[in-house]
Amino acid sequence: MKNTRQIDMVQGPIFRKLIFFSIPVILSGILQLLFNAADVIVVGRFSGSEALAAVGSTSSLINLLINLFLGISIGANVLVGQYIGARDIENCQKTVHTGILFALFGGLAMGIFGFLMAPVLLTWMATPPNVLPLSTTYMQIYFIGLPALLVYDFGAALLRAIGDTKRPLYFLLISGIINVCLNLFFVLGFNMGVAGVAIATIISEFISALLVLICLHNTEGPIQFQKKNLHFSLEKGIKMVKIGVPAGVQGMLFSISNVLIQSSVNGFGSTVMAGNTASLNIENFVYISMNAIYQTALSFTSQNMGAKQYKRIDKILFECLCLVVIVGLVLGWGAYLGGDWLLHIYSGEPEVIKIGLIRLSIICTTYFTCGIMDVLVGSLRGMGYSILPMFVSMMGVCAFRVLWIFTIFQMHKELFVLYISYPISWILTIAVDVVCYVMIRKHLARKNG
Repeated sequence: MKNTRQIDMVQGPIFRKLIFFSIPVILSGILQLLFNAADVIVVGRFSGSEALAAVGSTSSLINLLINLFLGISIGANVLVGQYIGARDIENCQKTVHTGILFALFGGLAMGIFGFLMAPVLLTWMATPPNVLPLSTTYMQIYFIGLPALLVYDFGAALLRAIGDTKRPLYFLLISGIINVCLNLFFVLGFNMGVAGVAIATIISEFISALLVLICLHNTEGPIQFQKKNLHFSLEKGIKMVKIGVPAGVQGMLFSISNVLIQSSVNGFGSTVMAGNTASLNIENFVYISMNAIYQTALSFTSQNMGAKQYKRIDKILFECLCLVVIVGLVLGWGAYLGGDWLLHIYSGEPEVIKIGLIRLSIICTTYFTCGIMDVLVGSLRGMGYSILPMFVSMMGVCAFRVLWIFTIFQMHKELFVLYISYPISWILTIAVDVVCYVMIRKHLARKNG
């Protein structure tokens, strides 16, 4: 029986379907961000600026460690989409169960590593001594919940592959409300500070993982999850790795450059760290909204690639680029213009707000260019080309930022000089991604006559 929540991505008008697909993804991303935002707001308001800096200083490092497995979830999304487009149910089923096993055991391995290495890695990041113990506590507790986080992300990726973006939103709404309630319960009721918000986060992540597994089990069709069918297919695992690992490595490389930037920020002291953290949390709401358009381009492109609808892929890219520019400009400038009010949510300290506004004025006003870059990458990846955009991003974003930090920033150690590296790197990468897309489309046209 056909899943009534499924979107037909290979036939009919596109733009309306892109909007229906992307809006729940945007809302899901925002709810997921609220997990961390709730942590930041509660500790910033009730535990002080050091606790705020401690929570914020771990985000880039956490992202670095988990991006590889999140990339493999993208590989699962692309494979499932291509198999659905080609109406290959058997291989789709094998991919679903292999992906869940990847998430579970990958999460366990990375969780253990992150728990044991947290103090060492935070020390390497030049985390100030007054912040280090709290940062270590938050990071270690967070990594206990990593298997649940990855299971949810893999499960949500599988649902998105068939166009079901609403149920992951419902699950995050439930777990998000629980997370906020538990934050207040642990911090205000038991004065647990950083440890309390971390425990609240992992409890909510386990709830969302359980809900998505139940959903997959009860979903009839090509992505149905059944415990008796849990088996690791080496062939599907290799294919997921080929598509997903370059995506994960790209995310890790982005995180490495962000870790270096965070380390540079840490050198300015805990007040600047707190302002940077507050601004980063506001920016993340803009980024996650644009990233939903990237995921939309990825899912629609992969199904049409499987169905060999190549001209439709061009139209998907154009319409997704239009969408992401609108979202990036409206939300990015909205965040900047309302920055003073928004930053007051995170901290009442004038100096923290002043620092946060510096970052918002540079990043948010140009953020739409990051969205353009990501949508181009999503289209390339949906077509099955994952290594090429990884190398382009590695040079255009990561290598450029590292070079910038060790040259230009060393000569002018100012926050403006540090932050301006972001938009410059996005624009450079867009130029090369456009060339790559044109070359690949010409190759596909020749290959298929």
